[in-house]
Amino acid sequence: MRCFAPRARPAERLEYARMQAMTVESPRGALQAKSHPYISIVIPVFNEEASLPALFTRLYGTLDRLGTPYECVFVDDGSRDRSVALLRAQQQARPQETRVVVFQRNFGQHAAILAAFEHAAGEVIITLDADLQNPPEEIPRLVEAARAGHDYVGTIRKGRRDHWARRLMSRAINAVRDRTTQIRITDQGCMLRAYSRAVVAAVNASPEVNTFIPALAYLYARNPTEIEVAHEARHAGRSKYSLYRLIRLNFDLMTGFTVVPLQLFSMLGMTISGIAGVLVLVLAARRLILGPEVEGVFTLFGIVFFLVGLALFGIGLIGEYVGRIYEQVRGRPRYVIAAVLDATQARDDVSRADDFPRESGRPPAREANRA
Repeated sequence: MRCFAPRARPAERLEYARMQAMTVESPRGALQAKSHPYISIVIPVFNEEASLPALFTRLYGTLDRLGTPYECVFVDDGSRDRSVALLRAQQQARPQETRVVVFQRNFGQHAAILAAFEHAAGEVIITLDADLQNPPEEIPRLVEAARAGHDYVGTIRKGRRDHWARRLMSRAINAVRDRTTQIRITDQGCMLRAYSRAVVAAVNASPEVNTFIPALAYLYARNPTEIEVAHEARHAGRSKYSLYRLIRLNFDLMTGFTVVPLQLFSMLGMTISGIAGVLVLVLAARRLILGPEVEGVFTLFGIVFFLVGLALFGIGLIGEYVGRIYEQVRGRPRYVIAAVLDATQARDDVSRADDFPRESGRPPAREANRA
């Protein structure tokens, strides 16, 4: 049972009033979100204090002009800056269109999106990053494609503004994925995508602990499509994806949707075993014909080191799959929610975001089983 913190002290009310000035108020006569909005915008947030004011202005302005009932579902993924405070102030300013989910700690971008999917009520669910690299002004084009009958609308970044090394890595991963899976996504790194309610329901019913949401949703789509969208430089701050996290994400993509790496390694092992058998026969024949030889010792060492390295790579590859099984069977929740702010919350509760109560315990039985 959630209980809220006591009413704010005068100093806290002053801080809240300052944050209110940074939020986007609902325009007079604006279309208010209904109990079942048509569009749900899903936005994971992690230390985006500098980007949020601009995001609020551009996002809500675009959606208001669209003239369709909507909601924005923000998920704070354990931010350590003032992101939660800004999100809370925006929810107070636009309570009918805004819902905020606060995580207990950082669980990752895809866990945040999954949590938002659970709380989204729209018929068309659109994922959007908070860093404004994908302009909110492109949302109407995704809605148009969804209304045309596409249950999955992917996007391709036009004039991509990322570093050349990151673009090169994306192309390499895309090429490997195309050849090893049935997933056909041109630009897997772009999170601006639209999904139908049926596709999101299928994703919510999937029990994977570690997954790649665009690829998983593609598997459930009946009529997918892709459109080109604009791409901008990051509005503020730095990317939250380090090289290690990018590698981990691509491991999840490869090991979560195909066993081709294991099959390729098995075939490679059989091939090397055959070559090794032939080599043994050749060396035995030379021993019988030419007698003992000492030449080629360093070549032999090189071959041994190569085979040892290959064996270690194979063990690591198998370990990736075993690790996924281990994380799946231990049954831990994918995320823990500390608080949910929506229209049911009293508007006069203006205590600091840092005073949020923390819910303890496991998620509902359905979520626990899916974890």
